Amino acid sequence: QVQLVESGGGLVQPGGSLRLSCAASGFTLDYYAIGWFRQAPGKEREGVSCISSSDGSTYYADSVKGRFTISRDNAKNTLYLQMNSLKPEDTAVYYCAVTPSSWALCGVLEYDYWGQGTQVTVSS
Repeated sequence: QVQLVESGGGLVQPGGSLRLSCAASGFTLDYYAIGWFRQAPGKEREGVSCISSSDGSTYYADSVKGRFTISRDNAKNTLYLQMNSLKPEDTAVYYCAVTPSSWALCGVLEYDYWGQGTQVTVSS
């Protein structure tokens, strides 16, 4: 049974940092494309950063390039998102998701299995 459990969210001041974790079970992380998505109140869910297993390619939304870094620890079967220089507009519920394919872009509809999400709030 595929399970994804996010953690690491919280309240942080603008300019601060957080690291999100996504613990995966029921499948081997490095066989599939996996990514981070977010949904702010009143907005559609969007892809933040995704990584494919076939070639290790990564995708970042323009709004987070240079500030966020996606990584995975295959030994721990865990995906991470390091978020630096956080802005109020980064406030959202962050989800990790996986697709049964070794390569994917970062479109919401490409991903089949989702975690429950973790809240990130950037505010002074």
